[in-house]
Amino acid sequence: MKILLINQAFVSPDEPGHTRHFEMAKFLQTRGHELVIVASDLNYQTGKRTVERKGIFAEQNIEGIKILRSYIFPALHRSYFWRVISFFSFMFSSIYTALQIKDVDLILGTTPPIFQAVSAWFVAWIRRKPFLLEVRDLWPEFGVSMGVLKNPLVILLARWLEKFLYNRATHILVNSPAYKEYMINKDVPENKITYIPYGTDIDMFNPSIDGSSIRKELKLEDKFIVLYAGALGQANDIDTILRAAERLKQYDKIYFVLFGDGKERERLQNKANQMKLSNVIFAGVRPKKEMPQVIASADVCLAILQDISMFRTTYPNKVFDYMAAGCAMVLVIDGITRELIESSYGGVFVQPNDDEALASTILDLSQNADIVKQMGLNARDYLVKNLDRRDKLNETLVLLESLRKKT
Repeated sequence: MKILLINQAFVSPDEPGHTRHFEMAKFLQTRGHELVIVASDLNYQTGKRTVERKGIFAEQNIEGIKILRSYIFPALHRSYFWRVISFFSFMFSSIYTALQIKDVDLILGTTPPIFQAVSAWFVAWIRRKPFLLEVRDLWPEFGVSMGVLKNPLVILLARWLEKFLYNRATHILVNSPAYKEYMINKDVPENKITYIPYGTDIDMFNPSIDGSSIRKELKLEDKFIVLYAGALGQANDIDTILRAAERLKQYDKIYFVLFGDGKERERLQNKANQMKLSNVIFAGVRPKKEMPQVIASADVCLAILQDISMFRTTYPNKVFDYMAAGCAMVLVIDGITRELIESSYGGVFVQPNDDEALASTILDLSQNADIVKQMGLNARDYLVKNLDRRDKLNETLVLLESLRKKT
């Protein structure tokens, strides 16, 4: 079976970001199938080019995985207007690029951004092949909730496009049970939706990994490290972390280390400097293959999002990686992720936007090493039993094979 994926934000292990689709491609390869990926030629965290491209696209081969890097207008870290222009540029270039790939059995589109899913639908329609729509976040609802989408006409058109894709998809794959419920309430037939959580690679992330080299590099060998790893964007509410760090400035043992990049990084660094936060380190980006060592350097890991009701429906990928690494978690996200962490006894929940409670929780954990260790062990045990990515990829393969039969 040959599957075509269109994913603007695809990253390889040599780039910063989430590599789930690369891991899916490797898994399918071991089962005798091929996943060909059409991606943009920019990394979504850094905004930097990933390849030298002379035409509309450049071809890569990474560990036997074929990746076609298609043109995108370089404006991912500018205003929302220019970001939309960037999304549209990839939508059109990816259609051209995808149509160069022959003998495809199934088209996989992923959202957000939603425009690349339109590309996947169009290619599937032209090729008369099944179209699997993977929904990783609920767009446009997240954009409306965050205040990014404000124009009533734009919102109306966005919701029309969302409904169009739900109707045209042969099947829909979601990574959150709340997304399935949301779609059913939008009159999408329940039997058209499959929920499979992403999980994580339990071999890549595990408690035996030594993070001392990262601690030494940061000159924090004897400190209590609170680690955040991920995008530094509007949704991530890093401002609450900075306010909590300000409350803990007097405790020279506690450091906040932020690995990642994004649209808000420069503003956040300037704000931290203005607040004179010597206990906050912006550590830059690391490729995914180095993230196991990065996470292993932490005493506790931090997952945080803005206090928006729609974010209660989502599972951030970093949560699974933290759990697999056996790292106790401070979770500042309500909803289904809170239910996950409380079920696993793998961390502590703090109400979003409450920097006072966040600071108090971190101070308490820094003084209770045994509790921190036990929470990390609990998290790892729960993840291995319930969210091993190999199991989830097997479930995904069953779905792909069932859709192929509809050709």
